[in-house]
Amino acid sequence: MPNAPAVRLQVVEDLTPEQPAGFLQLVRRRLVAIGPDGSVSAPFVYDEVERVALDAVVVAAYYLDQAARPHVYLRSATRPPIALRAPESHAMVEFASPAGLWELVAGLVEADESSSAGIVACAKRELAEELGFDVEPKQLQPLGRSLLPAPGVIAERHFYFAVRVDPGERQSPSLDGSALEQLGAIIEVPLTDALRACSAGEIEDAKTELGLRRLVELLERPT
Repeated sequence: MPNAPAVRLQVVEDLTPEQPAGFLQLVRRRLVAIGPDGSVSAPFVYDEVERVALDAVVVAAYYLDQAARPHVYLRSATRPPIALRAPESHAMVEFASPAGLWELVAGLVEADESSSAGIVACAKRELAEELGFDVEPKQLQPLGRSLLPAPGVIAERHFYFAVRVDPGERQSPSLDGSALEQLGAIIEVPLTDALRACSAGEIEDAKTELGLRRLVELLERPT
């Protein structure tokens, strides 16, 4: 791909409002955009969201059954922005149901995990917390390049991993202590069924569909 135009942003004024400490913080700034030719735009206000831990891991845990068919583990998740969205705000009424989501294992990279080895350690930790698998770091295989899930709102980056696990070695998940995670359910489904669920709209989480499709590519790659 060709390089995108090198547009620089300059902060003219920080307009971030006073706000109580929380998981997310609103950042509001007045900016100007400076084009490759040196032209400067009129000032404009832009809002974004920050948090202490910006980046996250996404882990596709799978196993092969006796017929060598891959199965994947999914967790249910209740996401308050989805569950509490006002029905009248949906562009299409059929998406107004506050149903839970099926997702791959995912979690935030903590400050002391900000390195290549630390990101792998984060994936290992999240796998134990959410599914109950204790794996060696070398078992976690990068699943494609990292991506930006919502660059217009937050500077978060997702790091994808795949790991083959033994279902007989799964223990009770340690969990992270949050109420929503404690109420989550775990299922294991054939990878082909999970992909069909993506196509049917039964799996709506974007990072999960992307991770599943990348897993297919990995497993179909000649060895």
